[in-house]
Amino acid sequence: MAKSLPPLTWFRAFEAAGRRLSFTAAAEEIAMTQSAVSQQVKALETRLGVALFTRHARGLSLTDHGRRLLPQVEAALGTLADATEVYDAGPVDRLLTVAASISIAQWVISPRLPEFTALNPEVQVRFLSAIWPDDFHNARADVEIRFGSAKQVGGNAERLKPDRLVALKSPDLEGPLEELPLIEAVGTSSGWRAWGAEMGRVMRPEIFVDSYGMALQLAAHGNGVALVSALLAKHAVETGVLVRAHEGAIAGQEGYYLSVNAEKPEALRFRSWLLAQLPEAESAA
Repeated sequence: MAKSLPPLTWFRAFEAAGRRLSFTAAAEEIAMTQSAVSQQVKALETRLGVALFTRHARGLSLTDHGRRLLPQVEAALGTLADATEVYDAGPVDRLLTVAASISIAQWVISPRLPEFTALNPEVQVRFLSAIWPDDFHNARADVEIRFGSAKQVGGNAERLKPDRLVALKSPDLEGPLEELPLIEAVGTSSGWRAWGAEMGRVMRPEIFVDSYGMALQLAAHGNGVALVSALLAKHAVETGVLVRAHEGAIAGQEGYYLSVNAEKPEALRFRSWLLAQLPEAESAA
């Protein structure tokens, strides 16, 4: 059976005291009492069975055992610090966590995000991507943008518009809509069948995906025509990545819903900024 290691706090106390050669100075550095540092070093010495310091009236000096151990402990603590630094997102009060539908993150937020970060340089933004309402259950986010029905997303959420469904394709894909491959986002109540019913045609999709965002991605590469929420269309149409395959539009039973933590100013600022981007998108409906 492997022998257990001494507690990390004992090594921290020893390393700080070894560098400062003072229990008092070490205590100030690592935010402990002088007595606690002294006790933890003593506990480490007892565990190792050797003296690490020689105690003097006005300070400390390392024993040979202490001199041998100190550089190894310094290196080990440095390795731990380097390993965890990548996970340090900074002060929590400046971190804005946004849990968003992948489609919204990719086709609505991403093209416009530089503007928000320029207006709010002190805010760090962390994105959690999701597709369905169930994906948000474990997300602890300040801003949530969910896709689904009003019943699925719950209360205290506002529906983002425009939310009608439009047909989009690559500008390089030629031919009438009836002759082009159709891309269907599964799991939605309104799709090509509903489109066909309103337009008086029979529409049979050939490619199936799990999100509007993926449908747009496939359409952008010339794979067919995507029937998606107009909310996602503005930037792609403006930049010429996609064009309308038909001027018609139908109502979507599901949509994108926004909710924010009203107690966090950064979340309210993100909401105001995002909503300010959307009215112009009505031209895509």
